[in-house]
Amino acid sequence: MTDWDDAFNNSGYIPNAPEYFAAWEQRAKAFRESGIKSDLSLDYGPADRQKLDLFHPATKPKGLVVFVHGGYWMKLNRSYFSHLAAGPLANGRAVAIPSYTLAPDARISGITREIAQAVMFAASRIDGPIHLSGHSAGGHLVARMICTDSPIDPVVQARIAKVVSISGVHDLRNLVKTKMNDMLQLTPEEATAESPCLGKPIAGANVTCWVGADERPEFIRQSHLLHDMWGKQGATMDVYLDPDKHHFNVIGSLNLPNSKLTQTLLGK
Repeated sequence: MTDWDDAFNNSGYIPNAPEYFAAWEQRAKAFRESGIKSDLSLDYGPADRQKLDLFHPATKPKGLVVFVHGGYWMKLNRSYFSHLAAGPLANGRAVAIPSYTLAPDARISGITREIAQAVMFAASRIDGPIHLSGHSAGGHLVARMICTDSPIDPVVQARIAKVVSISGVHDLRNLVKTKMNDMLQLTPEEATAESPCLGKPIAGANVTCWVGADERPEFIRQSHLLHDMWGKQGATMDVYLDPDKHHFNVIGSLNLPNSKLTQTLLGK
């Protein structure tokens, strides 16, 4: 039998894992304080964590990028990831980074609705195509935005040109068997309904499943799973295994304008 707690355990297999969180927080703070044009702590909803930071390029935006953080729907917030806006900003995109209510205060289905609110709010402020990226649990959330049963407004959904799910969780069913579920409170029914791989992608969906080549096997499997399931339904799908990358350093090159990850997110 598979030990599902071990299968989803990233920190236990990455040396000095807590140092990554501290480094993210420091880099993000320095970025926000660097003089970059931004609107911070915008309310996209009434709850305490329903806020986003919106970063603006030097010239009129060519479109909108939204980055959704991970943390197994239970940890972290937008303030750890501001620096990842640098790559898309240098390419002329505005970048929104939302926080969301964490489990157990919200169910995953509720978090999905919050991210739809955040995307719609940011889209109301920035014209043009929308490119979505998310890491880990954030990968799940951005993939849900382009399911046919997504809570997002269809007009906004039609603007979504590209999704990059970075180390995304696309099949939630086995999370029910983990200790994490004491916090997540997933039922089998919700896990099924919230699993992108079991849903239907919208027409024209264009998705890259980006995952570190050195990640836990479950995350590599889940990237291939979404690729296969949605590819059969007509979506444009790709899987990229990032060489020598694990779950915590796989997102780092988003802050570089010409990195393969940034250029993939921008559809180039």
